[in-house]
Amino acid sequence: MGHGGNVIQELTTDHREVDELFARIESLPAGDEQRRELADELTMELIRHAVAEEMYLYPAVRRFVDDGDDLADKEIEDHSEVERMLKDLEGCHPGDARFDALINRLKAAVTTHVADEENRLFPLLAESCSPQSLDELGDKIRSAKKTAPTRPHPAAPDTPPANKLLAPGAGMVDRMRDMLTGRGKG
Repeated sequence: MGHGGNVIQELTTDHREVDELFARIESLPAGDEQRRELADELTMELIRHAVAEEMYLYPAVRRFVDDGDDLADKEIEDHSEVERMLKDLEGCHPGDARFDALINRLKAAVTTHVADEENRLFPLLAESCSPQSLDELGDKIRSAKKTAPTRPHPAAPDTPPANKLLAPGAGMVDRMRDMLTGRGKG
């Protein structure tokens, strides 16, 4: 969840972890219960990552990158699509045909989003921000992931200031539910 380094290093490491979770899900046979546990872990990672980006990365993109508003709006739109898929996935059993279809759609959407961030957004941010600013953003992202929700909340606000006010409370409730159900401990 927290790796160290500047914002680009932190988020890129998250991206590789998500790739690995998709690979682990795909390596198991349809109906294997471990796929549900891995899907829950994937959901937790994607939600924490997205919330942290929405709290700190995209406001920095809006502030420092030319045409940053358009870039940030597109990335937030991608997050909304992924979050809706994660909400649908929450109710699926690994033996359900919808489970595989949702995993495939989710992987395609996440892969496209990651490529856009890594190939376009991150280089633009790196050239418009000082190394110190990138380091500070990395610290903020790590801190946000610690208190972020772990479950999809598609109706929740995804831009400041409302997301910064509500995400920690939703995160606390989600972590309590996770603890009580054992979710994410697989």
